Amino acid sequence: MEELAATPKKNMGQLLVVSSLIFGMFFGSGNLIFPVHLGQMAGSNWFMAAFGFAISGSLFPLLAILAVVVTKSDGLLDLARPVGRHYAAMFLILVHLTIGPFFATPRTAATAYQMAVEPFIPKSFSTIGMLLFTGLFFAIAYLAAMHQGALLKIVGKYLNVGFLALLAIIFLIAFIKPMGNLSQAPTATYQANATIGGMLEGYNTLDAVALLALSVTLIHAIRGLGYRGRDLTKLTAKAGILSISLEVIIYFGLVLLGAMSMSELKLSANGGVALSQIVGHYFSNVGTLLLGALVTLGVLTTAIGLISSFAQDFHKLFSKISYRTWLRVTTILSFCVANAGLDTIISWSLPILMLMYPLSLALILLSLTVSKRPYAGIVYKVTIGFTVLPAILDMLANSPAVITSFGPIQSLLAFYHGVIPFASIGLGWLVPTFIGFGIGLLWGHLRWASQRGTVPESDRL
Repeated sequence: MEELAATPKKNMGQLLVVSSLIFGMFFGSGNLIFPVHLGQMAGSNWFMAAFGFAISGSLFPLLAILAVVVTKSDGLLDLARPVGRHYAAMFLILVHLTIGPFFATPRTAATAYQMAVEPFIPKSFSTIGMLLFTGLFFAIAYLAAMHQGALLKIVGKYLNVGFLALLAIIFLIAFIKPMGNLSQAPTATYQANATIGGMLEGYNTLDAVALLALSVTLIHAIRGLGYRGRDLTKLTAKAGILSISLEVIIYFGLVLLGAMSMSELKLSANGGVALSQIVGHYFSNVGTLLLGALVTLGVLTTAIGLISSFAQDFHKLFSKISYRTWLRVTTILSFCVANAGLDTIISWSLPILMLMYPLSLALILLSLTVSKRPYAGIVYKVTIGFTVLPAILDMLANSPAVITSFGPIQSLLAFYHGVIPFASIGLGWLVPTFIGFGIGLLWGHLRWASQRGTVPESDRL
């Protein structure tokens, strides 16, 4: 009946509204700082690195949203349930810990501090400054999550416009009066595999993982406009393409900005430092302060959404513990992790990202291709089964030296990198996942056909 529901007259206004919603969900602190740092590292190979970043930072998140639309899931548990109930619960916990207190949420406060406060205080006050700032930041986020009112509406309404206007001014002046040329030699990672390096750097945005959990809110908003079934899918796809087109333009501009900056600046520790230095070069302290204020407001709304989402989903999973208690847990944990500093948070996150992205991308593939087939459960289980081991090995390969230097693990990783295609560049999961997908399809098809004594209609030519 959903397919037959009356749909509203389609117009450009609604398309722009949904595109703005998607852009707001996509674009956060990571989308701003990582492309700039990527440009500094990629140097003269900036274009191919930006192309790789756009794949993982824009295309994958759009596919994640479409996966939720196609499967009509009402949450991450629904999306992963065909693999198994226990796997779905475990996957939900891992996703929310990753986008919650272990990485993405603390990164919001750490980024805001590094861009809005650290450039204006003496280094000797950095530790206490970080402690005070993150304490205030998460106190505001907690109160807003408890009593969501006008703050999110006001900031959400005007922030994107102000943010994009400032970026446009920065791009215009930087390209009229560039800091330098593009002759800077790329770092080792980006000499031979700039596209792959850029794609792996795009993992840091966490968008493809996060939107599996958060895009249900977006789908409900679109349904609120009156869209159902295929019309909902079409509108989401069109709005998503419009949104990611803008995002890709911004990514290429930021990567180019970082690459050009290397004539005047040294390679920064992270993109937050790099962007502050670039803005300071063109606009002095006033520009740095304005950028810091806009970034702080932006990441504050992101933090409010993340801690609220964490508390809501964990309350559903562990209903005996109240929403308010989970809110306190994630806020306090995020505050503690944030004080480790942006560089440390980024370095800690890499092993987890190398685990979570293969599992998330495999789930997206399955949702978009076989979720409606009668034997979907078999394909899900086999594909994820083939993905888990290489994902774990990729995680181990990117772990701290104290783990990778351990004899048995070192030998296992050497074998893995020598035998599995693309394992040495961080994509060892790719071939096993598609092998598992093919086996699952064949097995599921044959089993279903043998039980029914016929060929499934969806498989007929």
